[in-house]
Amino acid sequence: MDEAKDTENDRREADSAPPAFRAAVDALKAARLRPQIEVEPTPPPRRLAPHSYALEAAVVDGDQDLADGRLVLLHDPAGHDAWQGTFRLVTLVRAELEPEMAADPLLPEVCWSWLTGALQTRGLTYGEPSGTVTRASSHYFGGLSARPAASQIEIRASWTPREGLGGAPDTAAHLAAWCDLLAQIAGLPPAGPGDASVVTLPQRRGPQSR
Repeated sequence: MDEAKDTENDRREADSAPPAFRAAVDALKAARLRPQIEVEPTPPPRRLAPHSYALEAAVVDGDQDLADGRLVLLHDPAGHDAWQGTFRLVTLVRAELEPEMAADPLLPEVCWSWLTGALQTRGLTYGEPSGTVTRASSHYFGGLSARPAASQIEIRASWTPREGLGGAPDTAAHLAAWCDLLAQIAGLPPAGPGDASVVTLPQRRGPQSR
């Protein structure tokens, strides 16, 4: 009963949303992505902006997830001083790494450059980028001592996509760039000849089970 009510509320909210936001969401839904990446809608945060839409994605190899993430589109028709615009994209991307790769002192800078490089490669203009790159390592003891040490990289970022005709940004292209980042951090080969210079992470010790 609650799920049906939530669905109806979501439908009413979508119908009452500004045309620019509806166009931006429609573009996300219609985007064509590489087959290794599975994308589906997920409940968005409600308190960050008057209008929001969210997607979650996983880079899949068989029944294994190589990387996963979440992309949130925010819209405030009145504008937002911190965004310097009316739209904002917020993301979280995670992947497991070999411990020795995670120890590379240049890894945070490299991972951040993958995000900005993915946007630039797609010819996208954006503003006010901000975020963090976090490395975490887990070591197991006692009854869990048989497990090998695990390391994870996590990218949290946000940026303001430039608005186009009709006030909506090219969200399909931003989604494609985000998926390029997911593919890179998962260690997949470049998608096409234009991406041949992209440096990817070595394959992790073992992909995570879904």
